[in-house]
Amino acid sequence: MTPQQIKEQFRARGQSVGQWADAHGFPRDVVYRVLNGRAAGWRGQTHEVAAALGLKPDPAKTPTTTPNV
Repeated sequence: MTPQQIKEQFRARGQSVGQWADAHGFPRDVVYRVLNGRAAGWRGQTHEVAAALGLKPDPAKTPTTTPNV
């Protein structure tokens, strides 16, 4: 799913990004940064937000493998 599609879903539900952020316990500014492409969501809280929004696979639901280094 793309950030634009997620924004359209919010509009269709009549829900603001800020309301979603509050309901999921994320800072509003972090959610806006992820949706507007200012944060890549590679690690930490931005990754958690991206996964919760459906932009990235949820690590809690994805099996992990450790590379042989």
